[in-house]
Parts: sequence; C-alpha cells; structure tokens
Amino acid sequence: MKQMTDDVLVTMYAKGNNQAFDILLDRYKNKLYSYIYFIVRNEELTEDIFQETFVKAIVTIQQGRYTADGKFSAWLTRIAHNLVIDFFRQERNENVISNDETETDLFNNVNLSDDNIETQLVNEQVLRDVKRLMDALPDNQREVVYMRFYQDLSFKEIAEITGVSINTALGRMRYALLNIRRMAEEKDIQLTVY
Repeated sequence: MKQMTDDVLVTMYAKGNNQAFDILLDRYKNKLYSYIYFIVRNEELTEDIFQETFVKAIVTIQQGRYTADGKFSAWLTRIAHNLVIDFFRQERNENVISNDETETDLFNNVNLSDDNIETQLVNEQVLRDVKRLMDALPDNQREVVYMRFYQDLSFKEIAEITGVSINTALGRMRYALLNIRRMAEEKDIQLTVY
C-alpha cells in the first residue's frame, strides 16, 4: 500500500480503509508539521494547527467533498495555511486597545508617536486601495501577492503551496504588480504610503 498514489489512498480511506489514511499521515506529517512550525514558531500552537488540519482533511474526505487531482500534499498545506491565517486574524482581533479610558490621547500625542491619526488614516486608505486593486486581479496573481506581502512567505513556499514552479510564482507576482500599477493609473489612485 505504501507505493500507492495519494489519490488511490484517499479513495480507499473514503471507502473505510483507515490504514490508507495512516499511510497518508505518515507520508506528510513531517513536512506539514515543519511548514506550520516555520510560520508560527510555537510548538504547542503548531501541534494544535497540525491536528486540526488532519481533522479537517478527515471530515472533508469522509463527507465526499475532496476532489482528487493529484495534489493531496498541496491541499493539506492549504488547509494548514488557512488555519494559520485564521489564528493570526483571531489573535489580532483580540489585541484591540481602547483609548477611551485615559485622559491623555495616547494615539494622537505627537510626543509618543512618529505618526499622528491623520497619517495613519491616509496610510489605511492607501492599504484599502491596494486591497481593492488586489481583489480585481486574477485569482492566481491575487493569491501570490497575498501570500508574499500579507503572509510574508518566500517564493519557494508560495510555489510549494500553490503547486507551481518558483518561476511561475515569480511571473505571477510580476504580472500582478504590473496590473496593480496599470489599474491605479487608470483609476488615478495614489499608492504612496507616508
């Protein structure tokens, strides 16, 4: 069974053969664990996300929603990647600070910060404009831009996750940046951050 392809093993597991999934788990556990740890840099969190990734994979396969396309490893990595994003998004939302209970305006005090609220608002508007332009990109270009700039992944990692060569990932980034510049000029959007 160990020589069987991922898709054959997934099909066998979907039909009730638990040993098939054990082989898949054994085949990808080290690579997936390393990938998650590389991003989160915390063993306990890595373990949680690792386990949740395989739980999601199991549920998806058992519900018959997995589409076999020869990219099981990339699919697992994508699940883990999305779980990592969800974790950081949730963590960011939990770390909101309020300025309401202090007499001094901590967020707009020039002595305490390099930026004032006006500069921050302008920068936020630029980031919203960039996000809107990103949303207009073709899916494969938008994905590369998001992974590179918002998740700080290397092109090697992007290539592995998306299942393409590094040159293809670089090419998609190049075209994405060209498209963003073109759309910004057409819509007269200034992309300068202060």
